[in-house]
Amino acid sequence: MFTEEEYKAIQDRDMKFARSIWQQINDSTDPDVKYKESRPIMNIKHMIETSCSDEWYADNVAMYQKFKKGGEYEAITYKELLGMINALGTKLIDMGLKDERISMIGENCSQWAVSYLATICGTGLVVPLDKELKEDALEELIKRADVKCIFFKNKYEQTFKNIKERGNTKLEVLINLDSDEEKDGVLSYNKLIQEGKQLLAQGDRRFLDAQIDAEELAVILFTSGTTGSPKGVMLNHKNLITDLMVAPTVLKVHDWDIFFSILPLHHTYECTCGFLMPLYKGAAIAYCEGLKYIRKNLVEAKPTMVLGVPAIFEALHKGIWKNIRKQGKEKTVRRVMKINSYTKKIGIDIGKKAFKQITDVFGGRMRLMICGGAAINPEVLDDMQKFGILALQGYGLTECAPMGALNPDTHCKSNSIGKAFPACDAKIKDPDEEGIGEICIKGDNVMMGYYKDPEQTAEVIQDGWLLTGDLGYMDDEGFLVITGRQKNVIITKNGKNVFPEEIEYNLSNIDVVKESMIFSEPTSDGSDITIVAAIRLDDEEVREVWGEDIGKEDLEKKMWEEVDKLNADQPFFKRIKRIIIRDQDLVKNTSNKVIRFAEENKR
Repeated sequence: MFTEEEYKAIQDRDMKFARSIWQQINDSTDPDVKYKESRPIMNIKHMIETSCSDEWYADNVAMYQKFKKGGEYEAITYKELLGMINALGTKLIDMGLKDERISMIGENCSQWAVSYLATICGTGLVVPLDKELKEDALEELIKRADVKCIFFKNKYEQTFKNIKERGNTKLEVLINLDSDEEKDGVLSYNKLIQEGKQLLAQGDRRFLDAQIDAEELAVILFTSGTTGSPKGVMLNHKNLITDLMVAPTVLKVHDWDIFFSILPLHHTYECTCGFLMPLYKGAAIAYCEGLKYIRKNLVEAKPTMVLGVPAIFEALHKGIWKNIRKQGKEKTVRRVMKINSYTKKIGIDIGKKAFKQITDVFGGRMRLMICGGAAINPEVLDDMQKFGILALQGYGLTECAPMGALNPDTHCKSNSIGKAFPACDAKIKDPDEEGIGEICIKGDNVMMGYYKDPEQTAEVIQDGWLLTGDLGYMDDEGFLVITGRQKNVIITKNGKNVFPEEIEYNLSNIDVVKESMIFSEPTSDGSDITIVAAIRLDDEEVREVWGEDIGKEDLEKKMWEEVDKLNADQPFFKRIKRIIIRDQDLVKNTSNKVIRFAEENKR
C-alpha cells in the first residue's frame, strides 16, 4: 500500500510512459502506421474503466454469450461488464485475497473474463491455467505459483477439490463459475458478484480505489513447451498496455467489430489480442460454444474478426476446396480468383459477391482473419483474400505479451509475419550470407523475465533484446519472414541448413496430406543425414482421390509419386529420402503444436 503522495508519483510516471508511447505513434513516419487513434492508458484498470465510461463505450455491447446450451446469444454491455468486475473485485478483497495469486481455468466465457479483470484490476496476481492439463500437472503449477484461489468451470470441480484436500499447495478458495449457490465448500461466482454489489452499495471502495503499479508483476503465464517443464513468463501492466496501444496502429479495430473467440483464453495470444484488445477499442467478443460448434456459431454471431492458428485456417481452407471440387467448380473458381487478383489492383474487389456462398460460412460479415501461433502456408492466406476476406499473419511469443510483429491491413505480405510496431523494434542477429539469422524483439512489451529462473531469463534477454529462437530475415521494407525454429534446423554434414517447416509447407499443398513432420536420421554408413517425412494422410481425401480400395503398397507408391514431384524442385540436400505413412495423428502439446522430439512422432 502506497501513501497518497507515493501513489500519485506512480500514476504520474505511468501516464508519462503511456503518453510517450502515444507520442511515438503520432510521430511515426512509417507509411504503414495509418491509425493513430490509440488513447494513452496507464494500466489495465485504467483501460477498462475508460472503455466502460459514458465518454467512450458504456452502451456498446462488450460480450455475446450463450448461457444456455442451444439458446440464443445474450449481450453484456460495457457498463454491465464494469459492474460485474467491480462487484467481484470488491468481494475478493473482502475475502482476504488482496495481493494473492488467483487462477482461472475453463472454456472461454464472460465469467472467465470477469474473473481475470477483477483480479488484475486491483485484487491480486493472475495465473491463467491450461484447461487441457491433467491433475498432477495442474497441482504442480499451482504449487510453483503459490496460487491461493481458483475460478473454474463445472467439470474441473473435483480436480481442485482433490488438490486442495491433499494439502501440498496453498490453494484455499475454490470458486465455481457455473454454480449459483455455495456447496461443499465450493463458492458460487454468481453469488459472490451479488454479495460484492451489496458491499459496493454500502460504500466499500477497497477495489474501486485499488492502487496499480504498472511495473509490478501482474500475470504469470506458464508456456506449453514441447520439451521440459513449462516456464513461467512474468508480465506486468506495462507489457500488456504497450501491445494494446501499438498494435491497432497498423490494423484497424472498429468499435462495431465483433471478435469471434475460439482460441483458449489462457494463451496470451487470445487473452491480449482476442479479449483485452476488443475491450480497449470498444468492440464486442462473441464466445464460441466449442470447436464442434464453430460453423453454427459463426452464422449466429456474424463476427467481423477472428484470431486463429494455422491448424484452424488450414482445416477451413481444405474444407472449402473439398466442397468446391465436389460441386465440380474448381476451374471456374480458380478463374474468378485470378480475375479478382487483377481487379483488386484497381480497387475493385469482386470476391465478396462472387464467393458469397463461401463467405456466408463465416457468418457473412467476416472482414479480417489473423493467423498467429506458428507460420502458415502463404497460399491459405492468399486464397482467403481472393475469396474476399482479408487474411494475414501476425507474430508473437508469450514473452512479449505476445505481439512482436503484425502485417498492416493495407499492405500485407502473405509470406511474412509482418513488421515491428512503432515504439518497438526488431532485428536479425548474426545473419548469414542469405541474411538469415535469429529474430530479436525489443520494446516495453518484452516480459520481466521467467518466474524464479534468472539464468534462463539472462539467456533470452540480452541488452534489452528478446532472443526469440526463430530464424528468419528482414526484407527491404522491414517485413520479417520466418524460415524456421533455431532448435528445429537440420544441419547436413557439409554445413547446409534444412528448415523442416519449409518442406512441411510443400507437403501441405498435396491434397491428401493432413499433416506432416520432417526430421533427420543418420545414413547407414554415418557419412551424412537422411531427410525423413512422417506423414498423416486425410483418409477421406485419399478415398476421393485414389479410390476406396487402395492397398497399403499402392498408397505408398502414390505418395512417393507426389513426394518425387516436390523433390524435383529441391537441391539434393533438401530432398525427402524416406517417408513414414502414419495411422495416427502426430502427437502435439496443448497449443496444438507438434512435439518434434517425441519418438512416437518418428514412427
